[in-house]
Amino acid sequence: MRFTLTYDGPLPGSKRNARSLQAIRDALHPQLVELWQHEPLRDRHDLLKPAGTTEISVLVERSGQFYGALVHDNLHLTAELDLLLLRPESAAGPIVRGDIDNRLKTLLDALSAPAHAQQVPEGARPTSADDPLYTLLQDDRLITRVTVETDRLLAPVQDPDWNSVVIRVTVKARRLILGNMDLSS
Repeated sequence: MRFTLTYDGPLPGSKRNARSLQAIRDALHPQLVELWQHEPLRDRHDLLKPAGTTEISVLVERSGQFYGALVHDNLHLTAELDLLLLRPESAAGPIVRGDIDNRLKTLLDALSAPAHAQQVPEGARPTSADDPLYTLLQDDRLITRVTVETDRLLAPVQDPDWNSVVIRVTVKARRLILGNMDLSS
């Protein structure tokens, strides 16, 4: 399965925290909700049931918050990412406003459900098993390939951390099972 996500907003490097990761997750959530409304995910809402009520679940619970992670160990899926990172400074020049590896780490962490309770910020939008926050990944260790292209963002921005990112996702199966055949490329 292949699809594209986009993100326009702050992508902090060394200043990332639970709140900044959650803001990125919140921004990507509507796109992932839309993705789940179309084939092959449209008829797979059984995957979003709590463990024990279905054979396979992609729900992740952290501190009472629920996340619906498409690329999940239970489905034996991995993700390959092709990123186009548009940033305010010239791509050919020095990176003035933060290093690229920390910005990428921020993005990869935000594409994932929180790894532990400390990554769930206080005041986050309440979620439930029936209304999870959708994420791409259960964990960023399920990423098997990342390519990054950078270029200059040709738009006036006031925030030095502002970036526009195009995220091309290819979902692949580590092992084919009945539950993932229609989801892997």
